[in-house]
Amino acid sequence: MATLLAPADLAAALTRLPQWAQVGAQITRTFQFAGFPDSIAFVTRVAFPAEAMDHHPDLDIRYNRVVVTLSTHSMGGVTDLDVTLAERIDAIAAR
Repeated sequence: MATLLAPADLAAALTRLPQWAQVGAQITRTFQFAGFPDSIAFVTRVAFPAEAMDHHPDLDIRYNRVVVTLSTHSMGGVTDLDVTLAERIDAIAAR
């Protein structure tokens, strides 16, 4: 079960995720790639851990940019699951 993060806990988590930003009740990050095929490859790599966690990000693909938005809608905000998935997505992007 996901745990909704208190504002202080979310702020602490974002210090470990410096490229992510809180926007309302969600966190978001924009990734930039060389072109469309690289963007699609990234989204495909993100799909596997997201599916394994049964926690699915909102993905907006615009040619060489992918905007990832995370929130646990059923909890009304950012949870520990969102932070864990953000960390995994950052690791994927670093490869």
